[in-house]
Amino acid sequence: MLELKNISYLVEDGNKEIIKDISLTINERFVALTGPNGGGKSTLAKIIAGIITPTSGSIYFDGQDITGMNITERANAGISFAFQQPVRFKGITVKDLIMLASGKKISMSEACEVLSEVGLCARDYINREVNDSLSGGELKRIEIAMILARGTKLSIFDEPEAGIDLWSFNSLIKVFEKMYEKINGSIMIISHQERILDIADRILLIADGQVKAEGTKEEIMPMILGTGGSGPCTILKDKM
Repeated sequence: MLELKNISYLVEDGNKEIIKDISLTINERFVALTGPNGGGKSTLAKIIAGIITPTSGSIYFDGQDITGMNITERANAGISFAFQQPVRFKGITVKDLIMLASGKKISMSEACEVLSEVGLCARDYINREVNDSLSGGELKRIEIAMILARGTKLSIFDEPEAGIDLWSFNSLIKVFEKMYEKINGSIMIISHQERILDIADRILLIADGQVKAEGTKEEIMPMILGTGGSGPCTILKDKM
């Protein structure tokens, strides 16, 4: 379980507040963060992962205070973070990345099994170098395979649909649906895409550094799509 207590984050010499006194608890299997660009979604996710240190407030993970932990310590505690733009590593193969991500010795067959789970033919990818020859969609799925190999309790994805084509996006949806069925923990995804929000157990609508609304897709989607009559914003109509 993840718990945030009164989390705030200020930049520009403390004059601009990006995150404003957010308190929430997450223990569902699949939580989606959505809202307008610049509303604070990615900043909040990076605070949870330990990439950014909050100006004030506390973070608890499985009852442990992790506020002072860095990203490596939080990874060891069970938190993974997938960047919006995955990093390319020249000279490192897909097999190397999966084995590094697992944090333990795994067999070639185990590494291939993880690749198969994200819809990649193992024999075509296991020995490929993680460089410019891989497409954005392939990199996204390899990054998801790394998180699956790691097996962390909380997996955070920052706009996994960004920069990929429709075929790759459809494949990603299937991967997340499988991940939802198998995961022994929680998935947190930042997304504007209705198809991703549609499979979430809970949606958090974040705008102006605050949680403006939260609930099930039945409760939140009408607000987001502007069909609920009194929703705080319409954010998805130009994202489909």
